[in-house]
Amino acid sequence: MIVYFNGEFLSKDAVRLSPDDRGFLFGDGVYEATASYDGRFLALDRHMARLQRGLDELEIGGVAADSLIPVHHELLRQNDLTSTWAMVYVQVTRGAAAQRTHAFPAPRVPATVYAVARKVVPKYSAERGVGAITVPDLRWSRCDLKTTNILPNCLANQQAQEAGCYEAIFVRDGAALEGTHTGLFAVIGGELRTSPLSNYMLPSVTRELVLDLCCRHGIPVRETALPIDELRAAEEIFLVGTTSEVLPVVDLDGRKLGGGVPGPISRRLQSLFHELSRGPSD
Repeated sequence: MIVYFNGEFLSKDAVRLSPDDRGFLFGDGVYEATASYDGRFLALDRHMARLQRGLDELEIGGVAADSLIPVHHELLRQNDLTSTWAMVYVQVTRGAAAQRTHAFPAPRVPATVYAVARKVVPKYSAERGVGAITVPDLRWSRCDLKTTNILPNCLANQQAQEAGCYEAIFVRDGAALEGTHTGLFAVIGGELRTSPLSNYMLPSVTRELVLDLCCRHGIPVRETALPIDELRAAEEIFLVGTTSEVLPVVDLDGRKLGGGVPGPISRRLQSLFHELSRGPSD
């Protein structure tokens, strides 16, 4: 496997990360993951804009997100991933300092940049849907930044896996926000809803794309709170994400939704998203 590391394309086995890297020590970095379909990236510009915002907010300098766009294409080419569904993951940390201190290194050190491409092999059935659980949201208050420090997400997703489910949905102050690595939509009382963005939610690119599809195809949707009691009584729930795409939830906290099969709005948005990402079906 060929990866990108600090300006070079090289074998993954040849990468050497300093034990003083602040990403390793503190989770001091940001990341982005972008899907590619037969060599064509979906919303790469939006992903890079979100990466740049994270770099700016964390004050990690010396790296422009847009400069990594050619890296994405080259990784697909060098790994023979231009004719399949693939994903490129890129991570930027503050770099390796001479001493471990909580404050930023002074003077600043070069950022560490790593990127890797892989084929996407879904671990779910988009046709049948998946199960999910709800968990208390114990994350910090800057969930709008896609940082590498996502231990609460990992713990919650592990809880979901142990329950035989695909995803865990975070609940804060009685309202459902998002999954550990997905955005969240629900049909409640015949109305499609998604929680409004805040510092407690990641501005999901796939969520933006789905909202665009709703606007373009006349599907009414409202950004409003999703009270947990209403979510549990929803007619439909679906998750959205870079590798989840539009994924119906048919079981929530052990209770079947919509007879245990994906609902009509979920299926329609699945189809529309498929056309957006891959083109019309034959």
